[in-house]
Amino acid sequence: MTGLVVAALSGGVDSAAAAALLVEQGQRVVGMTMRLYDARGTSASSGRCCGPRDIEDARAVCDHLGIPHYVVDLSAEFGAAVMDDFVEAYLAGETPNPCVKCNQHIKFTPLLARARAIGADVLVTGHYAQITQTSETARTEGADHAWSLRRGRDASKDQSYFLFSMPGDELGAVRFPLGHLTKDEVRAHAIRLGLPNATKDESMEICFVPDGDYAGFVKAAALKRNRPLPMAGKIIDHDGTVLGAHDGTHNFTVGQHRGLGNLVTPPDPTTGKASIPAKRYVTSVDPAKGEVRVGTYDAAKRSDLSIRDLRWLSPPQASVTGAVQIRHRGTPISCAATIEGTHAKLSLAEAVVAAPGQAAVLYDGDRVLAGGWVV
Repeated sequence: MTGLVVAALSGGVDSAAAAALLVEQGQRVVGMTMRLYDARGTSASSGRCCGPRDIEDARAVCDHLGIPHYVVDLSAEFGAAVMDDFVEAYLAGETPNPCVKCNQHIKFTPLLARARAIGADVLVTGHYAQITQTSETARTEGADHAWSLRRGRDASKDQSYFLFSMPGDELGAVRFPLGHLTKDEVRAHAIRLGLPNATKDESMEICFVPDGDYAGFVKAAALKRNRPLPMAGKIIDHDGTVLGAHDGTHNFTVGQHRGLGNLVTPPDPTTGKASIPAKRYVTSVDPAKGEVRVGTYDAAKRSDLSIRDLRWLSPPQASVTGAVQIRHRGTPISCAATIEGTHAKLSLAEAVVAAPGQAAVLYDGDRVLAGGWVV
């Protein structure tokens, strides 16, 4: 890299280590931290991703490294593209992934624009993924595919799943210095370089829902927006038996088994006794009817999936034979995909639980081909 580099600093150790390694290499680095939401009065204000303490941690890292630090207010963009989308998806009975939407609409769009506005050539983040140049043959297919997104070396930390939605034509302007490192190696570098947040714990929750109560957040946000909440209704078994009641479908997601309570079958007409059925999992959510359907774990699985809003980080194809990953920690499953425009139909080698709205990412080995959203 030559010229000015902007390092996106979240306040965590990974992005700090990425910036510090570049400074150590003699790069001209500027730190840039996003203010994404108002964390006042929440636990995010005391140390969650993108909260006030994190901004101060990022500032302390820049002071330690002797580089400039800017705070960029992207709260309006984040609220519209990520938080509102999260609420609307849950109200519609889907399971959204706000980290993917943030990478699509915030980190590699307006943040990259801010970096260019101060004369930077490259935006650097602390993601565990790798961007590589494609072969000479592939580069002749178009500038949009001159670069490839690949898994990070540390399989336990790989974040390529969250990155499939980043603009393909911007891969050449982004670098991930940690992609070839393990988490332990990154932590060791942070300690060696004396970073003030070198031993800081990781944040695992969604940044704007720091207590993990998604349903509570959705309810509060819907009421604030004067949006009607999904109806209370029935929990219904696969055979049509009513097993219980609920106070809103936004409390459920496909594959869930916790939070269903003790579902009870109706009393037997001869014995008068009710029974608790075997463990049940949510198999579908219908906000319009207020119904939550449940069944066995096998009933919650699917071996054929439909994907919408497909985005390519490789040359588009009419069909793909590779692997699909449904969740961040999910095991890639061999599949065959048939593509029609921005939609894909996937036939999986083994059935998997996949909720509408979840991200589904197609891989060829360690390379991200494309990704979209489960229907």
